[in-house]
Amino acid sequence: MEKEKSEKRKIGFILCVCTGKCPGFSKMDIWDFINIIRAECPVEYAFVHPMLCDEDGDRFLAEFLKKGRKYMITGCASVMQKKLFRDAFKAAGLDVKKDLIPLDIRDMKTQDALGVVRKALEEAA
Repeated sequence: MEKEKSEKRKIGFILCVCTGKCPGFSKMDIWDFINIIRAECPVEYAFVHPMLCDEDGDRFLAEFLKKGRKYMITGCASVMQKKLFRDAFKAAGLDVKKDLIPLDIRDMKTQDALGVVRKALEEAA
């Protein structure tokens, strides 16, 4: 039972970097950021995707998303993420309102973005 509870709290972490050339990520060291998240935060895994809102991002989400899991996606505006990923979440049997934790971390320095993520993870626990 205790293992089941901890499994439910695990969150998959995806950093979408808008091709890696978006000026919104110029203040952040995305590799330091993702490695700190991966190593120090209570997430099941953490990785970078170049552009989830493009067609290959749709294909990736169709293969990747699993029912019963929560996903934290950091990148663009939260309201846009809900619109962009709504269909992919629905197709996977997920509810974008409950199973997606969207965070806008653009124009933040690495440490500021880490603070936003850590706070959101605490609130999700």
